Amino acid sequence: MPKPVSGDAAALHTRRKLPLATPTDLKPEATRDISAALNAVLADVFALYLKTKNFHWHMSGPHFRDYHLMLDEQSDQLFAMTDPIAERIRKLGGATLRSIGHIARTQRLTDNDAEYVEPIDMLAELREDNKMLAANLRETRDLCDEHRDIASASLIENWVDETERRTWFLFEAGRPGDSAGH
Repeated sequence: MPKPVSGDAAALHTRRKLPLATPTDLKPEATRDISAALNAVLADVFALYLKTKNFHWHMSGPHFRDYHLMLDEQSDQLFAMTDPIAERIRKLGGATLRSIGHIARTQRLTDNDAEYVEPIDMLAELREDNKMLAANLRETRDLCDEHRDIASASLIENWVDETERRTWFLFEAGRPGDSAGH
């Protein structure tokens, strides 16, 4: 490992403890509260992304192709949310999640480590998780309004819409077929 260019180990250690201190016109309480709420959302999005990928990888049955492709599309959409959420936290002057362990300690959605899950149960679980994510996004949106953080609120509005769309698709895909032909 190369040695630090500008000083010794003590100086490096000191620099690592310096705050990030991104400038913002929001009050410190707003940075603290909104960053915490967005980090919780970010942890939930990562957890839901991985669960969606897990179910995508382990899908089986007669609707395999349709479900497999839908979950791949949904996981891509979830992953696309992660960087804007983290960057928004940094723009506010907050610090983001730093590790898988940090995600695990912060997430509110539950993992599913089962060896086998029926496809219909996968869709139902993801539908409920997306509903919970939408509710958490709405709560965070309200917090942004309280602190006059219109930029975060604006981003969240789009994520609520995307989350509701995923919920809708999972609901419709999981409905039983009409055996009467209607």
